[in-house]
Amino acid sequence: MAGTPEDTSNQSRGGSPWLVLGTVMVGTLLIGLDRTVVNLAMPKIMGDFGITVSSAAWIATAYIISNAIFVPVFGKLGDLFGNRVIYLWSFVGFIGVSILAGLSWSLNSLIFFRVLQGLVGAAVYPTAMSLIAKSFLDPKKRAQALGIWSSSFAISAVIGPLLGGYLVDNFDWRWVFFINLPIGIAGLIMTLLFISQDRPGERGTFDWFGAVLLSGAISSLVLVVDRGQDWGWLSSTSMLCYGGTLVFGLLVYWWETRHSHPIIDFKFFRNPVIVSVLVVSFISFGGMMGAMLLLPVFAQTFLHYTATQSGYLFVPMALALPVFAPFGARLANRFHPRYTVSFGMALSALGLFLLMHLDPAMTSSDFILPLVLFGAGLGLGMAPLTSAATTSVPLHEVGMSSGLLNLTRNIGGAFGIAIFSTILANATNANVLLVAQNSHIHGATGAILAEAAQLIIMKAQLLSYGTVFGYAAEAMLLGAFIALFFLRTTEARGEDIPPELRAEAAAGG
Repeated sequence: MAGTPEDTSNQSRGGSPWLVLGTVMVGTLLIGLDRTVVNLAMPKIMGDFGITVSSAAWIATAYIISNAIFVPVFGKLGDLFGNRVIYLWSFVGFIGVSILAGLSWSLNSLIFFRVLQGLVGAAVYPTAMSLIAKSFLDPKKRAQALGIWSSSFAISAVIGPLLGGYLVDNFDWRWVFFINLPIGIAGLIMTLLFISQDRPGERGTFDWFGAVLLSGAISSLVLVVDRGQDWGWLSSTSMLCYGGTLVFGLLVYWWETRHSHPIIDFKFFRNPVIVSVLVVSFISFGGMMGAMLLLPVFAQTFLHYTATQSGYLFVPMALALPVFAPFGARLANRFHPRYTVSFGMALSALGLFLLMHLDPAMTSSDFILPLVLFGAGLGLGMAPLTSAATTSVPLHEVGMSSGLLNLTRNIGGAFGIAIFSTILANATNANVLLVAQNSHIHGATGAILAEAAQLIIMKAQLLSYGTVFGYAAEAMLLGAFIALFFLRTTEARGEDIPPELRAEAAAGG
């Protein structure tokens, strides 16, 4: 029996929308895991290939750049040709490339396959958001579903060190790639069973030249953000990247504002909802990725944890995120979303503030409260932010807006890692002088002086971690302030649902 117009907003476009959500979460977790799990395999990869740390860094950099470039591209392709077909073939490609990466015979071959992994993996995030938006026609349920899905992005970054540490400690490093095979096959089967073919929202010629220009701008920016600390932020190589970002960025604006079907429609930047969501997302993901970089380093350096043990520290955060994400969606439906997002970021700031006083005598239980607060705050804010990005544009442009949102998150995370790493290095150098000036060494033998130097450096590093987490807390508070006073949202209404989706939902009822 066909549904009435009044109840179509509570149905999906085909099968169970929650099965669609579960399916796209598998893909999101898979791609997110692959981005973090490889970092723990670096030491063994370096040993097998006989390469330096600087050379090994390109394994991660190649993936990050490729993924960042193609996220907005696949967002647009999903709008043009249908999100399900793009999502399906991304799984097929990711499975094949993962096997090839695990069979790599040299550094160059591994870097090449990592570029391909970043390329095919970039299709998952924007198409997943679009599939969820088209499956959940009830705005409240859509916000809840997007909140749950958004938490999987952060959870993958938490589970990555756990899974990667176990695989590296107990198997060969190649298994960090081979593990993608069973997960990918499961996701592929779920896609075939649970996601019906969606109808493209528009037809047009794909903007290939715009894609090339955009790739030049993004690759220059991500490259200098990722490697700038090693090169020197004012080095000639970094300056060349700054220039490339500026030149290609201007060319992208010139070309895209004249193209009938642009990859990035600059009218989005005249939309106060999109702009406010991008700013808050940039800050929140910068804080999240920066914190998640530094805590494992501290645990392994000062607490002498293994890679697996340091990953366990993030379990409280991994549990808090999916619990509070749907709760944030419900709060955003009851109150204005800016209050929920602002409160969430303030809660995350409190969690970071509690980490300012790190000490080598700390136990794993000392990290539970700060990371629960941090994860809960991120969970509360993710649902309203992600929902706002989809409800503020027509449904046929959700792929483009989601691609822009995920690009912003990627770049925000890269900036967070780069900024916090630089602050840590600079603060350590400054604190070494400060601690040395206020230290009294009793004795002048070589052994005593050497031990004193080590203690001074350790104390300086501990103070530096406190400095970094203090800045991170301040950044989160800034995000809370921006969200409270400047975040805008568009309230989705039943009548905003396109007639063709109403008809499909009614037929499916």
